[in-house]
Amino acid sequence: MSPKRQLEIACFNSDSALIAQQNGADRVELCDAIEVGGTSPTIEIVKQVRANLSIDLYVMIRPRGGSFVYSDVEFQLMKTTVLAFKELKVDGFVFGILDENNRIDKDKNKELVELAHPLPCTFHRAFDEVSDVFQSLEEVIDCGFTTLLTSGQAQNVVDGVAVLSELVKKANNRITIMPGGGLRSSNIELILKETNALFYHSSAITGDSVIPNATEIQDLQFKLKSL
Repeated sequence: MSPKRQLEIACFNSDSALIAQQNGADRVELCDAIEVGGTSPTIEIVKQVRANLSIDLYVMIRPRGGSFVYSDVEFQLMKTTVLAFKELKVDGFVFGILDENNRIDKDKNKELVELAHPLPCTFHRAFDEVSDVFQSLEEVIDCGFTTLLTSGQAQNVVDGVAVLSELVKKANNRITIMPGGGLRSSNIELILKETNALFYHSSAITGDSVIPNATEIQDLQFKLKSL
């Protein structure tokens, strides 16, 4: 039997997390500030979502929008946030730190991964800004991340599908490559067939809403299970 394909839904409030769970998502990535691509949610929201969610809950650790180069003060805040969220029994973390040359900041990332232990960590789409994609893959693996969320260094997964496919091959099951960025039910068949990835990431947002569309989540899961 082939491994089960899974779906993570990016959620920006507690209502979205419940919609994701009710419509078949395997995991929620909880963030704040959709307008900047996601930041750390508040303690209060994490508490509320954790109380109402039985599926896995990963939380974003990102103190602000903008670049993924963080000051010492911001890095200390990230460490404090990881420890606070661990107390709330989340299931994993999502973050990514680059240096001034858009390379993986191995020291800072390793420190956060070790702080999060034994909970797993996803390196997020900061990866799509690195200069050497395949060397960076090795560095992300070396830092101890279990998942890499990426659009294949393109604006969206369709444009980045060739790089995504190569990343899955080079990862060789050492880390889960999770395509995300513009992933929808209308294009997931292409991404699935070209990459053969096992985990997929979508906001499932349609139109102008910031809430995931229930039918879109169902359609994404249907295609993951049936194709």
